[in-house]
Amino acid sequence: MNYLYETHMHTAESSACGSSTAAQHVASYLAKGYTGIIVTDHFINGNSSCPRHLPWEEKMHHVIAGYLAAKKAGDEAGLDVFLGWEYAYHGAEFLTYGLGLDFLLANPGFDKLNPQDYSALVRKSGGYIAQAHPFRVRSYIRGNVAAAPEIIDGVEVRNASDDDETNRKALEYARKHNLPIQAGSDSHGVTNNLSGIALKQRAGSIHDIIAAIKAREVEII
Repeated sequence: MNYLYETHMHTAESSACGSSTAAQHVASYLAKGYTGIIVTDHFINGNSSCPRHLPWEEKMHHVIAGYLAAKKAGDEAGLDVFLGWEYAYHGAEFLTYGLGLDFLLANPGFDKLNPQDYSALVRKSGGYIAQAHPFRVRSYIRGNVAAAPEIIDGVEVRNASDDDETNRKALEYARKHNLPIQAGSDSHGVTNNLSGIALKQRAGSIHDIIAAIKAREVEII
């Protein structure tokens, strides 16, 4: 498999924790042989840099600012760039793919939904949801946040920001519940360790990546 894709990353434009700009990320991923990236900046209920006082429409434009900057740089440099985001709920975080600005604008206030209701909304709208790092241990995470298997479409079983034991637990969870697997870097800057998935064919859209994950036709980088 020769086509490498990042599935989990954050930019300085939209994520408070992002240390590299979208353009810097694009150049770095190209240099490392990646075909494409999914920009998954933190949603406004997570570690977003979005001012909380803004109206909903402006907040949503902030959410995708990193993606738009990466898309522009990627189009110019030859890296495929797709939109996603990372939804947060009490320490649990969910990578969301397959939806766009129209969905964001049409659902004001959905940042308050619990994982069950959020998943139902995403799936009804044609999107895909995977839990990121379900067994991560951090001071801001209280207890076990592994989601009920019926509300997710996939599991991030390798996160380059976590240790081997944390990732092993995620893989065991995915296997136990027969869920598709994926991997990502959770990159916040160009110096971070990288992971991701490899595909047999170049993805023409985010839906091609989703289909490959669901069909279990990806390799873990």
